[in-house]
Amino acid sequence: MTGPLYDAIVVGARCAGAPTAMLLARKGYRVLVVDRAVFPSDTISTHLIHPPGIAALNRWGLLPRVLATGCPPISTYSFDFGPFAIEGSPAGEGFEAAYAPRRTVLDEILVEAAEESGAEVRQGFTVEDLVIEGDTVTGIRGHSAAGSGATEYARVVIGADGIHSLVAKAVGAAAYAEKPKLQCSYYAYWTGLPMDGRFETYVRHDRAFAAWPTNDGRTLVICGLPMRDFEANRADIEAGYLATLALVPSFAARARSAARVERLVGMAVPNRFRRPYGPGWALVGDSGYLKDFITAQGIQDAFRDAELCAHALDLTFTGHRAFDDAMREYQETRDTKVMPMYEFTAELATLDPPTPEMARLLEAVSHSVPAMDGFARVAAGVISPAEFFAPEYLGQVLVPAGAD
Repeated sequence: MTGPLYDAIVVGARCAGAPTAMLLARKGYRVLVVDRAVFPSDTISTHLIHPPGIAALNRWGLLPRVLATGCPPISTYSFDFGPFAIEGSPAGEGFEAAYAPRRTVLDEILVEAAEESGAEVRQGFTVEDLVIEGDTVTGIRGHSAAGSGATEYARVVIGADGIHSLVAKAVGAAAYAEKPKLQCSYYAYWTGLPMDGRFETYVRHDRAFAAWPTNDGRTLVICGLPMRDFEANRADIEAGYLATLALVPSFAARARSAARVERLVGMAVPNRFRRPYGPGWALVGDSGYLKDFITAQGIQDAFRDAELCAHALDLTFTGHRAFDDAMREYQETRDTKVMPMYEFTAELATLDPPTPEMARLLEAVSHSVPAMDGFARVAAGVISPAEFFAPEYLGQVLVPAGAD
């Protein structure tokens, strides 16, 4: 092994990688974070940061920077099922509202914070492969945008490189609890479509769409269709997008008075967990845990992984825990926290109509303010679906009409 040795090299500098690098650098470790992008740059994203993610930004001292961009607060979550609607507050962990900053804004803030913490940031750097000695990852090989090659070494290489993670593929990270792509969504930005601090979701038959505000007076409007219908609709995604909005005439009228200002973008994603560690490597964010974006949990999932992984590596670097023990706990904690939401998200992403039993339950929820707040907080990742749908919890919040 030659060349300078880092404590950690992070591959990917967006919502999982930049915070991981920042947190490790703040503890005094020598960290290199690389990304093929040059920031600010965009990426496909739901944008939403629910209150638990906002709480993480606050812990890191970065929330004021996000708020200073003018991104509006979202204090009401609304779910319109046609015959009834559920509307509640997503408040949790000390915060009343969610925010949905453009990724051109958020990711640059995170990258700057990593650099300010002391991490070395290389933008426009493409990782070609990993350096592996025996069965242990010891570094990366890649090149800058100008084409100059480099090989760098570290005690651990962290893959924060998303859905198509080179790191995960190179180490053969085992996948489990896998589910196929369930739905495909497309979104665009609109102006002249005020949301008044609301996140709105509409469910009709086997289609759904949602809208929420982001920076610069723009509103993101996203429409989803089940994968079983994708091939029949792929020839004219635009027509399918507009037809989905037309399922709710009141919203379609609002859209007609507004203007779409950017092209449609979208994708479908598989659902899976990956083992997030092995000799000399770790995974955070979408590279290690990926689910459909219908519940918009990805950003706060990435933030949680960053904190858990950075803590585990700190225990390892300081000699307080063996690498395998600390990282096993990281994996177990991650999986325990997210598995109920993973299953709930997969169920929603089929876009199948709710069963008669579930429809009756949701209608009952729509008649109780505490229950509606609870449902909104499930969608925000504040309350686990397992907790909300437990008979004990519903028994407390579904107060009979007329009761004191």
